[in-house]
Amino acid sequence: MKRAFLRTCAAPALMAASLAAAPWAPALAAPFTCPERGGDLVFGQEANVNSLDQMTSSTISTRNIAMNIYESLVTRDENNNVIPELAEGVEEAPDQLTYTFKLRQGISFHNGKPMTSADVVASFDRYKKIGLQRSTLDNVKGWDAPDPNTFVIHMQRAQPTFLEALSSFSVPIVIIPAENKDDPPQQLKPVGTGPFRMAEFVPGSHARLVRYDSYKPNTQFEQRTGFGGYKVACLDSVTFRIVTEASARVAGLETGELQGVEDIPTKSVEAMRKNPSVTVLPLKNWWIQIALPNTAHAPTDNLMFRKAVQAALGMEDIMDAATDNNYSLNVGFQYPNQPTYTDAGKETYNINDPDLAQKYLKESGYKGEPIYILTNRDYAPMYNAALVMQQQMQAVGIKAELKVTDWPTSVQMSQKVNSNEWHFFHSGWGTQPALGALATMQFLASPGANYRPRDDKGDPEVEAAWSDMNTKPTQKERNEAFARMQKLVLEKALAYPFGSLTKVQAVRAKVQNFEPFRIPRFSNVWMKK
Repeated sequence: MKRAFLRTCAAPALMAASLAAAPWAPALAAPFTCPERGGDLVFGQEANVNSLDQMTSSTISTRNIAMNIYESLVTRDENNNVIPELAEGVEEAPDQLTYTFKLRQGISFHNGKPMTSADVVASFDRYKKIGLQRSTLDNVKGWDAPDPNTFVIHMQRAQPTFLEALSSFSVPIVIIPAENKDDPPQQLKPVGTGPFRMAEFVPGSHARLVRYDSYKPNTQFEQRTGFGGYKVACLDSVTFRIVTEASARVAGLETGELQGVEDIPTKSVEAMRKNPSVTVLPLKNWWIQIALPNTAHAPTDNLMFRKAVQAALGMEDIMDAATDNNYSLNVGFQYPNQPTYTDAGKETYNINDPDLAQKYLKESGYKGEPIYILTNRDYAPMYNAALVMQQQMQAVGIKAELKVTDWPTSVQMSQKVNSNEWHFFHSGWGTQPALGALATMQFLASPGANYRPRDDKGDPEVEAAWSDMNTKPTQKERNEAFARMQKLVLEKALAYPFGSLTKVQAVRAKVQNFEPFRIPRFSNVWMKK
């Protein structure tokens, strides 16, 4: 069988400046088929979700559901390589200024409409206008569709990392019907091309997906890989039920009311391992626990104040409270097992020096005003980390107060430009570090830098390092730019990474081929009858 061509690459951290197009290897085995079909799987999700607009939401809770509905031109495989999804292949011009995507044929949306390049154009138009990580397209001059099966991207300058950025499924450019391109932010109609389609969505309660019978698997592969590959919906339906209480998730798993859960607490793991009806699935380095300052307003716009907070933080106490001692201390924004890991800026990490904190605080001119730490109870690690951070700040004379909402509300509040409702926002970065340095540091670049600079104008030195991460011709130079950007972010206290935690997922034993991943994947999963 002839295979489509796609510019292929190693894991993003190892990408070379010039990557030759190579054919996909011939099929060595028959494509995946469902050993059993049918069944209704109920999955206990730990956090609320109020929108399935994957273009304008970076929340884990949105991604968990939405990425079983939507697909993109390209995505990543199990080893973080760039692979085709809705694209059959892509040809890169020798000067790296044009990318020509050939679309897979026979793809239809969940409303029955055939997908064409006009839908891809409309999807990119919407993302360029309101997409949360629209900086992905900053170096793009434009795009066009010379025929229904071809989509062409024109670059302003050569960018060796472009396909890496385009393939990120952190906040991906999902392909939607052209008629939905003017849907407002957070209000996108959930119509995609994936193996499951939306049947019912009740914010705060549940989302029910059902098999899309007209789904066409990607025959360039034989198995699911990463969030792409050969995907089949074996289950009749998957219901994501919002279960914010950890004890309720454990109880539901034990009784069989839930067939899978996003997270079980550390204290319940041993008992779950002894239950023959349950399969425990730990995933190390699940996310980096992090707090982001709001630099648009005083006093967190003051470097010395931010350094005072940095000096006050004791990471062991924060991470122990956040994870029930299931954590690793971790400098920066990559995990130690990743090729781009660097400890640049380590002198700013885990200082835990109250005297130094008070010295910086005095230099900042802090006048004792309330400092609001924005967090949520949906994710216990975030809430518990915020609680200890509050105590450590209070211990050095900062009037720190918690502002607690649900997870979607806290994210919406944190994304308001020039918001004065909060000073520190607690989050967890998981998918982004797993996708590599580029996907992670995009959250610290404008537009949309998570430290919320006034008028969205990022720090010039940080932005220059970000530009070098994207444009330098060799991987060595791009890695050096990443180390420089991490050091700058930490020295300027534009983010406070605490450490990395282990997530423990679990399913009932009758659930087959569910493997722990950044996003729960329900294609190629079946249940024994």
